[in-house]
Amino acid sequence: MKLGKEVAIKHSTILVAYLLIVWGFYRMLIKLPEEVEELLIKPILWLTPVIYLLKKEKAGIASLGITLKNLFPAVYVSLALGALFAIEGVIINFVRYKGVDFSANLGQTSFLLALGISFATAVSEEITFRGYLFNRVWQVMGKEWPANLLTSFVWALIHIPVAIFWWELDLAGTSTLLLLTTIFGIGSAFVFARTKNILSSILLHVLWSWPIILFR
Repeated sequence: MKLGKEVAIKHSTILVAYLLIVWGFYRMLIKLPEEVEELLIKPILWLTPVIYLLKKEKAGIASLGITLKNLFPAVYVSLALGALFAIEGVIINFVRYKGVDFSANLGQTSFLLALGISFATAVSEEITFRGYLFNRVWQVMGKEWPANLLTSFVWALIHIPVAIFWWELDLAGTSTLLLLTTIFGIGSAFVFARTKNILSSILLHVLWSWPIILFR
């Protein structure tokens, strides 16, 4: 189902404003254990408006890239770029902690727990950004790369509160984090555009984020 441009613009704007305000203030004011944040709070705060807007549009989950089509290409395209973004995840931890201890959380955060948290985060964020937002902005703009760059920029903005209020990075650290986050957003939208299957972005996100959780 193809949306009218006015509806796509209106709903995309509503979602971006919601995330910037609601999620931004949440990050400023509240800090819960990561497992609670990623497994409970984020799915509720991120996916509820997506479901609401989807119902308003009378669109199915296929419009989010939730489909069995191109399943195998989704897997191997994400794996092809996964190692590169896993390295970027380690670099992000270097920025956060001014170094990386590869044994830091071993015994505290298990590999499987880190992977589980990464997967939960990836589902919420990728369905919201690549499945919903990028898809609709791409439809409105008619060109993949302008839509990719615009939504990846918004993706980076969403991460400013966590950089400042959680990780307490200085200006240089925050700027570096936002650059690295933008690069990942571009890569995630790129693989999604190739496959039209949100699994590709989810897998890429997992490969990017689990080193951030495990090695700190």
